[in-house]
Amino acid sequence: MAYFDVASSAPLHPVARQALQASLDEGWADPARLYREGRRARMLLDAAREAAAEAVGCRPDELTFTPSGTHAVHTGVSGVLAGRRRTGRHLVLSAVEHSSLLHAAATHEAGGGTVTEVPVERTGAVLPASYASALREETALACLQSANHEVGTVQPVAEVAEACRAAGVPLLVDAAQSLAWGPVQAGWSVLTGSAHKWGGPAGVGLLAVRKGVRFAAPGPADERESGRSPGFPNLPAVVAAAASLRAVREEAATEAERLRELVDRIRVRVPERVADVEVVGDPVRRLPHLVTFSCLYVDGEALLHGLDRAGFSVSSGSSCTSSTLTPSHVLRAMGVLSEGNVRVSLPAGVAEAEVERFLDVLPGVVAGVREQLGAPTAGAAGTAGAAGTAGELVVDALGKRCPVPVIELAKVIGEVPVGGTVRVVTDDEVAELDIRAWCWMRDQEYVGEEPAERGAVYVVRRRT
Repeated sequence: MAYFDVASSAPLHPVARQALQASLDEGWADPARLYREGRRARMLLDAAREAAAEAVGCRPDELTFTPSGTHAVHTGVSGVLAGRRRTGRHLVLSAVEHSSLLHAAATHEAGGGTVTEVPVERTGAVLPASYASALREETALACLQSANHEVGTVQPVAEVAEACRAAGVPLLVDAAQSLAWGPVQAGWSVLTGSAHKWGGPAGVGLLAVRKGVRFAAPGPADERESGRSPGFPNLPAVVAAAASLRAVREEAATEAERLRELVDRIRVRVPERVADVEVVGDPVRRLPHLVTFSCLYVDGEALLHGLDRAGFSVSSGSSCTSSTLTPSHVLRAMGVLSEGNVRVSLPAGVAEAEVERFLDVLPGVVAGVREQLGAPTAGAAGTAGAAGTAGELVVDALGKRCPVPVIELAKVIGEVPVGGTVRVVTDDEVAELDIRAWCWMRDQEYVGEEPAERGAVYVVRRRT
């Protein structure tokens, strides 16, 4: 098996494994105690904090270890909002943030706060000017990820941080995906990270809060971790997390260059070998190890299962899975195709031969899924149950799920003259996103949506 999903969780780094074993023997005591075993544990904790703070780019006394990256995000958001409640209750974030931050924002909104989501470009990046315009006098906190977890796009953190500084608003940066590759650009006020994203053990998060940022720890506090993360720390895991972060940073420059070349190869060759593919995310300002693409006329779950059987573990933001009827909020915000979405995030040390094998296997797996779904071949057109006049056809796709509505649209578009329309009737709530994306890829005109007794009608006009 080739594991190509380190954006979800990276395998334990060898240095983390060694540090974990050593600290299990030496760091089991309470670091708050004054006897010898406690002092030894405290030395390990302090050394881990110093190493992690150096990698993050903050002072050791600004950094807190938390039980997870999600816990760090939730604590960071709620702590700053509580600390700045006199300023206001307005929260700003991008539309493509990790779900942990969206959940925190939803809780804030449910409690009477207000939230503004800043839209993104088709690449997945925010425009600094758009972000700046969302800041208000009552804005208590702004949030922006350093790099997107689904498509790899690197965000303009420095420019947004400058806009926040001018407005007097602290900026929280979720750096979970980027910390392995280097420190975040200057200007942030609060930063979060998650150890299992860089090869540390699961169950360790980082929360850095700059001196001078008003912060009120949510919930009961104790004397540990500056009162921001109560309870006995998992010291062996903390030590392993800090040691592995330092180790991956030392390897980052060389490995980033090698992985970027392999990702560039995937970005170029997948559209060459597989028809009707959209590679998404910024082609330049991106993480070096991550690439995402979407395949027309493909069921995402079937595609992932096919790749799994072929020996590849990959992830997906596709709407076409049994676990969800809605597409990834990231893909939706970008306005890109969500059908047959595949995220490949390469691990450090991956062999070039494994990437070549993936490129050899992928076309056959996609073709098999398309054949099962009865997808059209290049240039093919049919009736697919369509009915109507010469200048307009109606496709009844009620009760049919992604990607079937788009498949049936593609089959009949050639049956109407240029300027004619196809009306797709569907109750699949993700159809609009994929029909819009299909029109963009096929140079057809998306006219709009009309209400229907059941579901909605999406109208497409043939241009070519």
